[in-house]
Amino acid sequence: MKIFPESKTQEFEVTSEQAGERLDKILSLIYPDMSRSFFQKLIKDQQILVNQVPKKSNYRIEAGDIISVSVPKAEEIEILPENIPLDILYEDNDLLVVNKPKGMVVHPAAGHYSGTLVNAVMFHCKDSLSGINGVIRPGIVHRIDMDTTGALIVCKNDSAHVKIAEQIKVHSVTRRYLGIVKGIVAQDTGTVEGTIGRHPIDRKKMAVNVANGKSAITHYQVIQRFSSHTFLEFELETGRTHQIRVHMASIGHPLLGDMIYGNGKNSWKLQGQTLHAAVIGFLHPVSSQYLEVIAPLPEYFKALLKKPL
Repeated sequence: MKIFPESKTQEFEVTSEQAGERLDKILSLIYPDMSRSFFQKLIKDQQILVNQVPKKSNYRIEAGDIISVSVPKAEEIEILPENIPLDILYEDNDLLVVNKPKGMVVHPAAGHYSGTLVNAVMFHCKDSLSGINGVIRPGIVHRIDMDTTGALIVCKNDSAHVKIAEQIKVHSVTRRYLGIVKGIVAQDTGTVEGTIGRHPIDRKKMAVNVANGKSAITHYQVIQRFSSHTFLEFELETGRTHQIRVHMASIGHPLLGDMIYGNGKNSWKLQGQTLHAAVIGFLHPVSSQYLEVIAPLPEYFKALLKKPL
């Protein structure tokens, strides 16, 4: 796809691979942080043109079409503290480690401006949160997916934030996850390597071995094999977006319940992938002592392990 930065609006030339897609769908793939319904409204308001002509949302784009996109200026959103219960695993004057529940978004984004972990920690910590990531992500130094549970560090001041971020950058933070994957993993231990980057077609997904991907290494160990699933422990050398989910899907063992990298179908009506950030270990930003925090398995996960898998 060619992008023409000199235009007043953003313009894209449709490639042969994209030809045949609906106009609203291709825009939601190009801009993964914006919904399809958002673009349907822009198309209706004639803020999006194809070859300088208004089209309908169901218009099938053709190779060589020039799509002009005029996205209105984003409204400034006030992020408010909310009295949401937190499962705090560790806390001191510089940071806290929380056990994030399933279904909770870490920081506000389009469609999720309340009920997030940020809203909860703003209420709990009052004015004691690092400001390095701005008003949308106060205290947030790393994240886990909405449907992944487990340990997450929140920094109370900028000094702690910088020191934890440095450890994350050089991959010195210990991160162990527990997950259930589809199929029987043959080897007791193994390593999946492969660069991870944005999927070239579906921009909401990540993919292995794509152009401009970043190195990613995931180690796994079998805890228990069931009749059609395997319970695994994962240890990350790197921390790429969706790393475990992408890597396991790439070797034919997607996580149970994963709607993006698997088909999500299962007999237990699961909400997203069965993945839990069980252990996080790092050097404390003030004492420099190694601190390791364990997040207990959520109840749904423990109950699942007692069922026939």
